[in-house]
Amino acid sequence: MSEISIKAEEIFQISGWPVTNAVLLSALAVLVILGASLLLRGKLSLLPGKFQLIFEFLIEEILKLMDAVLGSRRLSLKYLPFVATIFLFILTSNWLGLLPVIGPVGIKTAHSNPGLVPLFRSPASDLNFTIALAVISVLSVNFLAITALGFKKHFSKFFTFRDPILSFTGLLEFISEFVKIISFSFRLFGNVFAGEVLLVIVGFLVPYFLPLPFIFLEIFVGFIQAFIFSMLTLVFIGMATNEEPAH
Repeated sequence: MSEISIKAEEIFQISGWPVTNAVLLSALAVLVILGASLLLRGKLSLLPGKFQLIFEFLIEEILKLMDAVLGSRRLSLKYLPFVATIFLFILTSNWLGLLPVIGPVGIKTAHSNPGLVPLFRSPASDLNFTIALAVISVLSVNFLAITALGFKKHFSKFFTFRDPILSFTGLLEFISEFVKIISFSFRLFGNVFAGEVLLVIVGFLVPYFLPLPFIFLEIFVGFIQAFIFSMLTLVFIGMATNEEPAH
């Protein structure tokens, strides 16, 4: 049975910086997305085929969903690249983590006594990855709010001295920005890591056909987690770029 480790295992170092198996798979996810983007870009046409029509339909439905949150097609088009990038990156990394070669394929390293270290690991099963992604999301939301409203107007939602109640409420909202990071990171990490543990245990106990339903379940969970993370980011963007105070 494969060893279950909460900590991502180090594979090698670059100038003293450790590169873990979760980092390797996240880099692979970036390459997959980049390669697919370049391939699809080369096939775009003014007279779309069936494949392009499907993508255009999906994008239109996504924009309608964003319109419902942001209330403006202009804002939906503006923030679509950022939200879609988060969704595609999490979805791709989650699904790559379900491939049969992820886990069984390992290498011998100085830290792998007595067995092998898996060469790849689902990035979201590493808490460092989910925390980094949550920090990027929250900081980006605040940056987009500053560009939309201005530095003073945005931070006046958190720090105001008009009356004690608004000052206290604003302080709570400022603290909630850090709580979002914890909520984001542990939600994604907990679901993906629990799924990996489930697949390892079921695969060990009944190694043939029984794990298949759980794999399909994890495919669905990987999609849902990517959708929830990106939708929460979208909702926070809508709240942060709104000129009216949230309190």
